[in-house]
Amino acid sequence: MVKTKILVVEDQTIVALNIKSRLKNLGYDVPGTVVSGEEAIREAELTNADLVLMDIMLKGDMDGIEAARIIKSRLGIPVIYLTACTDFETLERAKLTEPEGYISKPFKEEDLCENIEAALLKSRSKKKN
Repeated sequence: MVKTKILVVEDQTIVALNIKSRLKNLGYDVPGTVVSGEEAIREAELTNADLVLMDIMLKGDMDGIEAARIIKSRLGIPVIYLTACTDFETLERAKLTEPEGYISKPFKEEDLCENIEAALLKSRSKKKN
């Protein structure tokens, strides 16, 4: 069985490795973790990821919302925001990218798993239509 590939975009290395470890324990493949929006776009193209877990605050000039917008429009890969940013303005900007989910940090593993499975299901049914 082919494992679902999830790209982790998180600017804090320790947090990224923790998420990667949790995802692997849940049975997903994590082809990489990246710290910037530019890297996220490049890795999403290279790894042919099935899903992107995207932090909003990233290193570099591009934030996670802009990176998600480009990844979704160019590649059609679903994005779930996994972030500590919950202010109204940020949420409104994030909503415009039509994410498949929004998980606030700190998060529970069940929330992560449920959001991922729901996003993948939604994405697969969109591709069939």
